[in-house]
Amino acid sequence: MKNILFEALKDIPADYIEVRYEYSEATVIGIHNLDIENSGNSNFCGGIVRAYLKGAWGVALFDDISQLKQHALNAYHNALLAQRDDEKLEFYAEDIVDFEHNVEFKNDFRDVPLDEKLALVFHYNDILQKKTANKETTSVDYVEGMRTVHFANSLGCYFKEERPRIKCMYSATARKGDLIQRAGDGISSIDDYNKLLNLDEEVEKIADLTAKLLNAPKCQGGAQSVILDNKLGGVFIHEAFGHLSEADFLYDNDKMRELMHLGREVGVKELNVIDDGSMIGQAGSIIFDDEGTPSSKNYLIKDGVLSGHLHSRETAAKMGAKPTGNARAVNRSNAPIVRMTNTYIDAGSLEKRELFSGVENGVYACDAFGGQTMHEMFTFSAGYGYRIENGEIAELVRDVVLTGNVFDTLHNIDGIANDLQIISSPGGCGKGGQSMLPVGFGAPHIRIRNCVIGGE
Repeated sequence: MKNILFEALKDIPADYIEVRYEYSEATVIGIHNLDIENSGNSNFCGGIVRAYLKGAWGVALFDDISQLKQHALNAYHNALLAQRDDEKLEFYAEDIVDFEHNVEFKNDFRDVPLDEKLALVFHYNDILQKKTANKETTSVDYVEGMRTVHFANSLGCYFKEERPRIKCMYSATARKGDLIQRAGDGISSIDDYNKLLNLDEEVEKIADLTAKLLNAPKCQGGAQSVILDNKLGGVFIHEAFGHLSEADFLYDNDKMRELMHLGREVGVKELNVIDDGSMIGQAGSIIFDDEGTPSSKNYLIKDGVLSGHLHSRETAAKMGAKPTGNARAVNRSNAPIVRMTNTYIDAGSLEKRELFSGVENGVYACDAFGGQTMHEMFTFSAGYGYRIENGEIAELVRDVVLTGNVFDTLHNIDGIANDLQIISSPGGCGKGGQSMLPVGFGAPHIRIRNCVIGGE
């Protein structure tokens, strides 16, 4: 395969050209209430050639690799049509990459019979059906996939990488009159099918929480002290800050490029935010990004100061930086764009109990239900929460909605615990029409003063 890819790129007079060829296979099983809602498998092979010439990209998709030379020429000619004579980029030429990576599975999902996977899904759904009081619906989804990527470019880089993923997601909704409440969770792994087994206790917790939320009061609104759990803290830093660090967004937005200039103090001194695609075993981990750049650990905020952005080859060339290994695509039909990998707030020095003991009246916000961002403004819904009274966790509350300016919020952090958790989400990240890209996120428990909460 290596020789085939390089031969196709040979003598193409573009400023830069690359080819990515993929083979992908997947199986899905979905249960809704008592019925199989979705079941099937798929596989495809094919790729994409991208050629860059004087400020313009030319792209060619292909299924038939035997005609790859012609597809490379097509990509070049497409770039030739759109080229701009006054614009040329010098792409960063790192050490030559020549690498093949095959996953070493702890328990390979491909060795497990389909009947066993189906039985597992029905088993978890049966727990939700039996344990969810006032149930409206239950659902359990199992997804497995293997993406094998081959890549070569005109800088001399080549890699082959296997990227497996397995995940199980479960949720329930309950109704009392006009009030409907939902809770859900899930787990994912890249190398161990057994991580999806023996989740009965976790599934029962979701059933119990769903029913309890029907009787929980709404959260009291207003500015108050809030403690975020590991999951909500991770989602917050990914959504509200991480996307602002993606250089393709910054390059095209003068206002945000000024707000996100390196060296700006954007948070408290104890705050460190990292994106690290080189972590072992996490959902967002990769050996190389989809432009052949090795993944790496990148500080976005260090000691409260903005210290880095996330880059592709193009944004790095345009902004005078080095590629960071964050050019990613969901599949062979898409060109890579700047995306996060595993993004998290690093651990602090406080014990979790110290965060709570410092709050007389506040809210402990847990899990993440959804939200939206608009530049530096954000709104997030927690899955659920608890009142904090005199430093202790009190009653369960629902409809916990946090809103504010991300930079104000980062400055209002006044406690970071030492209990960092990286969460390999069974979901993923969406951007530019490409969903769902596997990512990891995480945080220790963090305390925020004067956080605005919507509610009663």
